[in-house]
Amino acid sequence: MDFKTFVFYLMSAILLFGALRVITARNPVHAALSLVLCFFTAGGIWLLLRAEFLAITLVLVYVGAVMVLFLFVVMMLDINLERLRQGFWANLWPGIIVGGLMLVEMVLFLKYIRHSEAENVPAPAADYSNTKEIGRLIYTEYVYPFELAAVILLVAIIAAIALTLRKRKDTKFISPAEQIAVKRKDRVRIVTMPVEKK
Repeated sequence: MDFKTFVFYLMSAILLFGALRVITARNPVHAALSLVLCFFTAGGIWLLLRAEFLAITLVLVYVGAVMVLFLFVVMMLDINLERLRQGFWANLWPGIIVGGLMLVEMVLFLKYIRHSEAENVPAPAADYSNTKEIGRLIYTEYVYPFELAAVILLVAIIAAIALTLRKRKDTKFISPAEQIAVKRKDRVRIVTMPVEKK
């Protein structure tokens, strides 16, 4: 087994472990840390396949967006901050484990880069762009699976909105139809007052 295959199997095992922890963790902080580990490891597998654009996009967009979204959810919920601070030490060890696994992955990739340079692995041509090639494949050969994935994501978004949308009687809302149909005489009342004399 060569080094690239070893790194691939190790990354795959870490990815499966992280995915299992995402769905089995009871603590949402642990699940989010495992999700970050999954995205980071999937980006590493993309790097092994020499798809640097996809790897960087996955890490920057998904890891950044997921953590910012999780932060917003925590901030918007009515959470007792004292209880959240008490759970810091309980969340420290999962954070150290996830950070350690990411550090191991980065070291493995640095070794893989040195290993591939030492073996003189042929580099792609100067005019080759994997981003252009990905775009060509998505919009030519894989256009139907790409559109199917877009429709599935749209259905998932609509389902999430429908599941969380609850009508309550005490909720204040604005009707755009009433705002558009309003007339000036309905909103403005001109009052004449006698002039005061000193």
